[in-house]
Amino acid sequence: MDDERIAVDPDLHRPNDPDYPDDWQSETTSIGSSIYKGMMENGRRYQSLRNEEYCVPADDQQFEAYEAGHLLALILEANTDNPLFRSPVGNNPKHILDLGTGKGNWAIDVADMFPNATVRGVDLFPPPVSWMPPNCVLEVDDALREWTWREPFDLIHMRIMTASWTDSEWDRIYQQCYNNLQPGGWIEQLEAIPPVECDDGSLPSDSILNTWGPYTMDCARKAGRELNAMDIMTEKIRQAGFVDIHVKEYKWPIGPWARDQQFKEAGMVQLHHWLSGMDGWCMWLLTKFGSPQPWTKEEVQIYVAKLRKDIKNPRYHTYQKAKRVWARKPFPDEISKVHIKKEDIE
Repeated sequence: MDDERIAVDPDLHRPNDPDYPDDWQSETTSIGSSIYKGMMENGRRYQSLRNEEYCVPADDQQFEAYEAGHLLALILEANTDNPLFRSPVGNNPKHILDLGTGKGNWAIDVADMFPNATVRGVDLFPPPVSWMPPNCVLEVDDALREWTWREPFDLIHMRIMTASWTDSEWDRIYQQCYNNLQPGGWIEQLEAIPPVECDDGSLPSDSILNTWGPYTMDCARKAGRELNAMDIMTEKIRQAGFVDIHVKEYKWPIGPWARDQQFKEAGMVQLHHWLSGMDGWCMWLLTKFGSPQPWTKEEVQIYVAKLRKDIKNPRYHTYQKAKRVWARKPFPDEISKVHIKKEDIE
C-alpha cells in the first residue's frame, strides 16, 4: 500500500468552492435524561456513564463526525458485495454486536440487511436516533464490565475505537469478544491512525498539519490511552486466540483531490469527517495533557482553526492511513493456526 500513490486530479478545487462547507447540518433527538445531558467541559459534552473521563465528546457535532466516518467506510467498500463488513457470516446470522456504536449507523444498516437477526449497538452514551429497525437494539453500557448477553454472537464489530481503552483493557476486550462469539464466529475492526500523510511532497514541511499526529499521540500517551489501535489490533486479536486473520490496508484521502472517482468521493466525505471531528478529537487531550503545559480552550480553538485552513487547501494531497482486520473464532476441534491474508488497496 505505502508504495502505491493515489493519482491526483489536475483540475484544482478552489478553497471557496461550495463543495467545501465548514459544517454539516444534522437533526438529532432532544432527550432530557441525565445520561443524555452528560458532562460539559470546554463547551463540549462527554459521557457520564464511567467514573473516569473519556477523551472524545458525545455531542451533536461529534455525532456528525461519526456519521461521516460511516459513509467514508461505505464508499471505500462500495465495490464489494457487502460494504458494511468483510466477515463471511453467511446469509442468516442470528446475533450481531457493534461495540462503540456511536450514532448507531452501522448497527441500523446491518439490522436492515439481516431482518431476522438481532443487532445490538453498545456505547457509553445513548445515540440520538428517533427510529430504528425493530430488530436493532441500541444500549448504554460499558464493555469493560461483565457481559450479560445470553446468546453468543455470530459477529462482533468495532470501528474507530482508538483511545477507548488502555493496553491491558484492550486485551480484556478482545478476550470478552472471543468468549462471547460462537465457534466459527467473527470479529471485525476498522481503525485509522492520526498522522496526516502525503506521498508527492505537496504538503509543505512547515504545515501545521504535520504537528497534528505528534501532538495528539503524545497527549494520548500521557493519558494512558495511546492512539495506536490500528497498529496493535492484529497481534492482539491473534493473541486472544482468533484464527484465519485477514488484513486490508487503506489510504483515506482528505479532500476531493484524487483523480479516481471513488477516492474523490471518499476524500470529500473524509474532509467533512475531519472538519466536524477534529475539535473533539483534540480538545480533551490538549487541555489535559498539552505541552509544555495544558492548553487553554482558546488555544485549542486557534490551533483547530489553523488546521482547518490547511486541511481545506486543495493543493495539499493528504491522506490518512487505516486498516481493517477480520478474524474467526476457531471450532473446538480445529488446530489453532493463524493465517494472515493482506489486501492492499488499488
